Amino acid sequence: MRLMGKTALVTGGRQGIGRGIVDAFMAEGASVTACGRGPRPDGLPEDCGWVQADVSDQGQIQALTSACPAPDILVNNAGVQVEKTVADSTDADWNLVIGVNCRGAFNTCRAFIPLMTNGGSIINIGSISGHVADPSMALYNASKAFVHGLTRSIAVDHGPGLRCNAICPGWIETGMLEAGFGLSDDPAAARRDALSRHATRRFGQPADIAAMAVWLASDEAGFATGQLFTIDGGMTAASPINTGLF
Repeated sequence: MRLMGKTALVTGGRQGIGRGIVDAFMAEGASVTACGRGPRPDGLPEDCGWVQADVSDQGQIQALTSACPAPDILVNNAGVQVEKTVADSTDADWNLVIGVNCRGAFNTCRAFIPLMTNGGSIINIGSISGHVADPSMALYNASKAFVHGLTRSIAVDHGPGLRCNAICPGWIETGMLEAGFGLSDDPAAARRDALSRHATRRFGQPADIAAMAVWLASDEAGFATGQLFTIDGGMTAASPINTGLF
C-alpha cells in the first residue's frame, strides 16, 4: 500500500496505459480521479472518480481542479496518434495531436502546479518515439519530444518539493500499437519482426508502465526528478543488427 493516503488525478484513464495506472494506484491505496473525453467507462471501479473533460480545452480544466483540487500525484497520460508524414498531415491533424499531447499536458500542469502546495509527483507519459522517430508518425514523434522537454523544465523550475518525471513506453499492447502495424504491407510479418527486436521477446502491457508509475508516485522515488524512464523491453538497447532474425 505504497500510495495509502495519497490522492491522484490520471488523464486519459479510460483504457490502455491510463486505465492500467488507475487500477495500480487504487491497488496501492490511492484515492483516484480519472478523466477522458467521453462518459464514464464501463467497469471503472465505483470508488474511482470520473470527470468528462478534454484536456486540450483550457475551459474544461476547471472541472478537473474542482473534482481533484490538490492532488499528490498528477499523471498526464491523455494522448492521441495520427499515422502520417509531415507532408501528408493536415491542419486538423496538427490541432488534434498537438492539442491533446502537448497543450493538454501543458494545461493540466499549469493548472495543478500551484495547487500542489505540499509537493508531490507529476508523471508525464512520453514515449520512445520522443527519442527515435517511428515512420509516418511525425506529429506524434514531435509531440512526445515536447513532453520530455516539458518534464525537465517543470522539475528544474518547481523543485525541490515537487518532482516531475516522464515514463517513455516502448511498444505496448494497446490500440495504438495495432494502428502502427496497420501501416505495414504485411502487418503479421511486421509484428513478428518487432517481437524479435525485443530482448524480452514480448510487447509491453499497461501493467508494465503502471508499475513504474507507482514507484514514481511513491516516496521511494523521492530523489528521482527531471528524468525520462524508458520501459521498452530492451528494444532500443539493441543495435540495428538484430540477431533474433538469424
